[in-house]
Amino acid sequence: MQKLTEKQKRFADYYIETCNATESALKAGYSENYANAQGYKLLDNVGIKKCIDERLRKKEDERIATQDEVLRYLTSTMRQEKTEEVVVVEGEGDGCSSARIVKKAVGIKDANKAAELLAKRYGILTENVNLNADMSVQIIDNIPKEDDEEWT
Repeated sequence: MQKLTEKQKRFADYYIETCNATESALKAGYSENYANAQGYKLLDNVGIKKCIDERLRKKEDERIATQDEVLRYLTSTMRQEKTEEVVVVEGEGDGCSSARIVKKAVGIKDANKAAELLAKRYGILTENVNLNADMSVQIIDNIPKEDDEEWT
């Protein structure tokens, strides 16, 4: 891979933020004349293009959960290892009450839903649908023709 200069690295960083070649070139330290006339050429540079693509891919990978991450989350939810915050209102006497936030294990409904999703993923739960039905078509031609006696 082609080694990038510091200015090119800054351009790549700013381009990821702004998606504007001219603005990014200016922020990276290129002259105004170069930025206006040739800033788009920086995007044609193979090294810069590869740098931008790698950084965008890395950002995307960090934002999207992996399959293993989802399965671990569902498993810990099913086992009620996850906690959630709920508001609890407590009476203090004289008609006064106060609210406070309490952490508690996820509810049984959430645990059951997580178990259901995991079971579907592993094929433990399947929908049984009976498709043993007679789907044949029977054509009955009982319309009398003009020359039949019933027609007249």
